[in-house]
Amino acid sequence: MGETGLDGSSTQRAPEGADPRAASVTYRREALRIADARHFATDYLTRSQRDLRSPVPERASEAVHLVVSELITNAVKYGADPIELTLSLTDDAVTVTVRDGDTTLPAPRPADPARVGQHGLEIVAALSQAVEVRPEPSGKRITARIALT
Repeated sequence: MGETGLDGSSTQRAPEGADPRAASVTYRREALRIADARHFATDYLTRSQRDLRSPVPERASEAVHLVVSELITNAVKYGADPIELTLSLTDDAVTVTVRDGDTTLPAPRPADPARVGQHGLEIVAALSQAVEVRPEPSGKRITARIALT
């Protein structure tokens, strides 16, 4: 069963028997603050280390926070409701997935140090082992896999 927060978020709890290494939250664009998503990531990583005894190195934790910030910022700026953030942990990586309701896929841009802004996907790619952008029937999904080692 989920809960609804003051920020318009709806936290999904894994059903009985589901993988305890994953958690997701859904936000309304107009109520979302990027810090809310970072706090969700902090709580998730803290719980993972405590409950699952799965250590997440500081470097990986910092990368997760930055990837969450960049992907959620893009969803707020360019996406549509609902915005869903899912984090999952395996033995070797943390996966960050952001879905939103806009079907327009982000277009990768060549690196340009003179460009102001719009470097989010470049940052995500630099911090991740892999980044996948996929269309979905009701929007798009961007997934970044961040190595623990």
